[in-house]
Amino acid sequence: MLDTLTTRMARVVKTLRGKARLTEANTQEMLREVRLALLEADVALPVVREFIAKVKEKALGEEVLSSLSPGQALVGVVQRELTAIIGGDYEGKAVELNLAVTPPAIILMAGLQGAGKTTTSGKLAKLLREKHKKKVLTVSVDVHRPAAIQQLKTVTEQVGADFFPSEPDQKPADIARAVVDWAKRHFHDVLIVDTAGRLGIDETMMKEIAELHGILKPAETLFVVDAMLGQDAMNTAKAFSDALPLTGVVLTKLDGDSRGGAALSVRYVTGKPITFVGVAEKLDGLEVFHPDRMANRILGMGDILALFEEAQKGVDGAAAQKLADKVKKGGDFDLNDFRAQLSQMKKMGGLSSLMDKLPAQFQQAAAGADMGVAEKQMRRMEGIINSMTLLERAKPDLIKAQRKRRIAAGAGVQVQEVNRMLNQYEQMRGMMKKLKGGNLQKMMRGMKGIMPGMR
Repeated sequence: MLDTLTTRMARVVKTLRGKARLTEANTQEMLREVRLALLEADVALPVVREFIAKVKEKALGEEVLSSLSPGQALVGVVQRELTAIIGGDYEGKAVELNLAVTPPAIILMAGLQGAGKTTTSGKLAKLLREKHKKKVLTVSVDVHRPAAIQQLKTVTEQVGADFFPSEPDQKPADIARAVVDWAKRHFHDVLIVDTAGRLGIDETMMKEIAELHGILKPAETLFVVDAMLGQDAMNTAKAFSDALPLTGVVLTKLDGDSRGGAALSVRYVTGKPITFVGVAEKLDGLEVFHPDRMANRILGMGDILALFEEAQKGVDGAAAQKLADKVKKGGDFDLNDFRAQLSQMKKMGGLSSLMDKLPAQFQQAAAGADMGVAEKQMRRMEGIINSMTLLERAKPDLIKAQRKRRIAAGAGVQVQEVNRMLNQYEQMRGMMKKLKGGNLQKMMRGMKGIMPGMR
C-alpha cells in the first residue's frame, strides 16, 4: 500500500534527520522532494499545493526555530500536516459511525459500479456484528443488476447478518420503504442499503440515489471509491458530494495501489472524513481509518498500534502464553508449535499485511523479499506438517528418509520440500531459544533465513 509515496517520503525524512541546522535552502529542497513524491503518488495538484504551503509556513515558524533538533521538528511538521490533510478537522483521529439514533440506524452506500460497494456492505455488516454486537440487515436496491442482489445475499449470509430480498421488477423507492418497515418490526439495529452504480456518473443514477436518500433519511451516507482510480477518484468524489450530503468515505482496494493518492485527494474534495479502508478481498478486510497512523505509514514510521490490534484479533492469547511458558521452562519447540505459528500468521493477515505496518527500518530487514512466494510456501509447509503423524510432529528427530517419502506423498510434494520445511523449522526452533527477551530486531534478522525470498 502507498509504496511509491512511502519510499520517497522515507528518503526525505532520512535526509532531514541528518541535518544539524534547518535553513530556508534545505527546507526548500525538502519541500521540492515532498512535492514530487506527492505528485508521483497521483495526489491531486490542489491538495499538493495546499499541503506544501502549510508545511512551509509552519517549518519557517517558531515551532521549528525554537527546537533543539530542527530536522526532527520538521519531520514532525510534515507528519502533522499530512495527518491534517488526510483527516481534516478531526484531529487526526478515527471517525466513528453515528449509530446513536432511533433504530434502525440506516447506512446508505453510494458509488460507481465496480468500486466495491456490495463487498464493502458485507464487510461492514461483519464488522458491526462482531465488534459492535449489532443486529444487521442488508438490502440491495440495485434493480438494474440482478447479479448485484444475489452477490449481496451471498456475502450477507457469509457474515451471518440478515438479508432483505428484492426483485429486479421492483422500484428502488418501494424497496426502501418496505425494508425500513421490516427492519423496525424485526428490531434490527442497523440497516445497510446497497445502491445502484454505473460505470460513469449520469443524471439518472444521481436522481435515483437522491430520491432514496430523501426516503431513507440515513444516519450515514458513505461514498465508496476505488483507490486505484487516482485522479479520477477526485472527479467522482466531487460529483457525489454535490448530489448527496455525504457523511464519510470508504476507500477500497487500497492494498492494490502502490501510489495511493486518492487517500489524500478524496477527503480534500468531499470535506468528509475517510471512515474505512478496504485492504483485502476477504470479508474481514475492512479497517477503521486512522489519519495519524496513515501519515506515520506514509512517512515510513509504521503503524505499530495497528500491528498490535491485528495481533490481539488474530492471536490465541492462551496458546501464545502456553508456548511462551513452554520455551521459558526449556521445553522443546516442536512441529505442532511451528504449525500453530504459521496458522496465527495467516490470521493476522499474512506476511504482506504485517510488513506494511512495520517501520521502515524493520521493512529493510526483509528487503527484496517476495511476500507472495513466502505466503505460498507457508501454506505448503502447513500441508506437509498435516501429513505427519502425531508422534512425528511431537518428535521431529524421528523423521528419517522413509518417513520423509511417506510425508511427501501425502502432501503431494517432493521430498526436497519436506527437507526444506524441516530446515526452516530447525531455524525457527533455534530462533525461539534466542527470543526469550522478545527482541523484534533479532526476530526480523532471523526471518531472513526462514521465509523464502528473503535475502
